Amino acid sequence: MKFEDLLLEIGGFGRFQILILFVLCLARINLPMHFLLHSFLAATPSHHCAIPHQEAFVNLTMEEILLISIPREPDGTFRSCEMFSQPQFHLLLNSSLQPENDSIIQNCQHGWVYDHSQFTSTISTQSLVSPFQTLLLDQVSIPFGRKSMLMLSLVFSVIFGMLSAASVSYSMLAITRTLTGMALSGLSLIVLPLGMEWVDIEHRTFSGVLTSIFWSIGNMLLALTAYLVREWHWLLVAVTGPCLLSIIYLWWVPESARWLIANGKVKQAHKHLLRCARMNGMKDFALSPEPGESYSYISLFRTPVLRKISLCSGAVWFGVAFSYYGMSMKLTGFGLNMYLSQFVFGIIEIPAKVIVYVLVNRIGRRQSQAWSLILTGLCIGANIIIPEREMLFCLAITGKGLSEAAFTTVFLYTSELYPTVLRQNGMGYTSFVARLGGALAPLVFLLDEVWRSLPEVTYCGVAVCCGSVAFLLPETLNVRLPEGIEDIEKTQ
Repeated sequence: MKFEDLLLEIGGFGRFQILILFVLCLARINLPMHFLLHSFLAATPSHHCAIPHQEAFVNLTMEEILLISIPREPDGTFRSCEMFSQPQFHLLLNSSLQPENDSIIQNCQHGWVYDHSQFTSTISTQSLVSPFQTLLLDQVSIPFGRKSMLMLSLVFSVIFGMLSAASVSYSMLAITRTLTGMALSGLSLIVLPLGMEWVDIEHRTFSGVLTSIFWSIGNMLLALTAYLVREWHWLLVAVTGPCLLSIIYLWWVPESARWLIANGKVKQAHKHLLRCARMNGMKDFALSPEPGESYSYISLFRTPVLRKISLCSGAVWFGVAFSYYGMSMKLTGFGLNMYLSQFVFGIIEIPAKVIVYVLVNRIGRRQSQAWSLILTGLCIGANIIIPEREMLFCLAITGKGLSEAAFTTVFLYTSELYPTVLRQNGMGYTSFVARLGGALAPLVFLLDEVWRSLPEVTYCGVAVCCGSVAFLLPETLNVRLPEGIEDIEKTQ
């Protein structure tokens, strides 16, 4: 008996599944609060060179001291990392004058003075999550199941999250933040597949989109938390605390019965399925044992159809993460302060996901995936040719919504493309490729030194190309979740 038929007997979307989804959705809130935290944790407040006190400054205001001590940019703002070697008192008479030569300008000699109106303290550099973490965690999760790794991920997230809050050096912070990211990747990989494997075909899309909406709620909660907690040590404590609560309420969530059956653990699967049937008010059932078989990442590329799916889905995940994190990290470039930008982006994601729910059920996963990513790229590229600030903000909002739609779709789509025996391998592999895209995304901003519009061109080109690759993937709308590799190969 196929697992989909078994679900119909015990209730494919009853009280049991609703409780599982609710608990898993609450756990997903933790992810954006860590994955997008660097926008606040590593923010660089406006600053200028520290100016040593001099007798000649006694009767001058602070604004006048800055005027004669710090050179200005063409737009009139003071430079961040340069100062005059000697005070330029003639600027008091005519502040529009420019220095006669650059020889009187030098780098900061006495440190910097930071604006503390937005942040009490931040770190000065960004610690990135290693992309190799996802492969490591996923390989561990294969023999031990979904729930075991979910709990382990949260335990280590709490441990390393609190250690990062107690960091006394950059090295300690970099190591603990990397380890926190490694732990949270297990949560990222497992929540959606675990929820989808317990629901029937009819509610699979709802399950995926609902889980994704709670990412957006976490996005908004991050903005609120960062606004209320301006000191970076306590900010880390504030975003790590919910992981501890997640450990408590996730004890109730059962292991995936679909995974247990695929791995030959029929007795354990029967216990969880019986619990599901009774909670849903359904009758008992019979379950016949099936031999389990172990698979590795090589299996993703061993057969023709799976090879094509793996290569194409990897390219799509790279483009989705590359464009999403590229937009999410540029919070100060859209005319709003960082906190409001983060909150607005979170709000925008929710209607985008509701639209995704409609589109993936009407036009299918493939078309939704391809066009959401292509249009994201075009919105980014349009920044080059549209000068109006109001229009740029509208484009940013639209592009952010489309990029979130692409991310929501890719999680749902990938979970349906791979068979149960390889689903976790497939999610681990594609998430690994996504981490590469996320790690490269902030580096693209450095290309503006070559050409001011080169970052936008790069984001646009990658998104459009990777979105086009999605047209090569098979459609999964209203198709049963494949159990084994033979289910994938024989349908093509």
